[in-house]
Amino acid sequence: MSKCPICGREADEKYRPFCSKRCADVDLARWMTGTYAIPVEDDEDEDGAPPPDLPQRPV
Repeated sequence: MSKCPICGREADEKYRPFCSKRCADVDLARWMTGTYAIPVEDDEDEDGAPPPDLPQRPV
């Protein structure tokens, strides 16, 4: 059986890969608040052109 990625206890079949609803909710909250994020690089646009310079906002 696998371990819960949040607390390390044995995973429950009902909440796989987590051990409980609580750990599943902790994981969901981390995704929703941005704790987990998939890094991206915005070097080029889809057509290969560099991104345009954004206008500066007055302070």
